[in-house]
Amino acid sequence: MKNTSVNPGIYRHYKGKEYRVLGTAKHSETLEDLVVYETLYENDLSKLWVRPLKMFTEMVEVNGAMISRFQYVRPA
Repeated sequence: MKNTSVNPGIYRHYKGKEYRVLGTAKHSETLEDLVVYETLYENDLSKLWVRPLKMFTEMVEVNGAMISRFQYVRPA
């Protein structure tokens, strides 16, 4: 089933850092679904980020195992 949204809340990236998902948005030109999220750690580049929904919800291979790129942890 195709993911069309993610629930707001705290997510952990497979590399270990946590993020607060604020919601989803549409790209103004392509209408691609994007996830809007913020870092929960010090980051000099930016506090807010966007990533295509498809990429946010995809599985990645780590040490030969397929895992979620972002794992839901708890409500914000």
